[in-house]
Amino acid sequence: MSEKESPELGDLKVDIENLYREETFTDLHAASVRRQSPVKSDGSADSSRSVLYIGETTLMTQMGPFPVQFSIEAESLNDAFKKFPEGVKAAVERLNERAKELAREEASRIVVPSAMPPGMPGGGQGGLPPGGGKIFLKK
Repeated sequence: MSEKESPELGDLKVDIENLYREETFTDLHAASVRRQSPVKSDGSADSSRSVLYIGETTLMTQMGPFPVQFSIEAESLNDAFKKFPEGVKAAVERLNERAKELAREEASRIVVPSAMPPGMPGGGQGGLPPGGGKIFLKK
């Protein structure tokens, strides 16, 4: 992040209209659900906003542990845990699609040298010999 992009500490603002109390629930094996309950700035419950549920787990991969986090559309904590497995599956599918997309983007990049290396014949634009790409044979 450049100096222009990083906020000054004096610019830091807290949105006191968007506060949540956070609780974490786990099965002590693979599933953790964070329940974020909306509160007012005095800490009392804010029933005008919805409770949010966020699922978290860590998958073991060939490259080591990989944290996965995802939103769960649920009406209750029980509902959030019931929807947890499908949430993990959907999050992993999104991650796989993103990885494939990044791989396609990287594979489609074409690198064109701006000039021939020193000592090489040619030296036209893009490293091609001048004269429209004529073929020269050495004797």
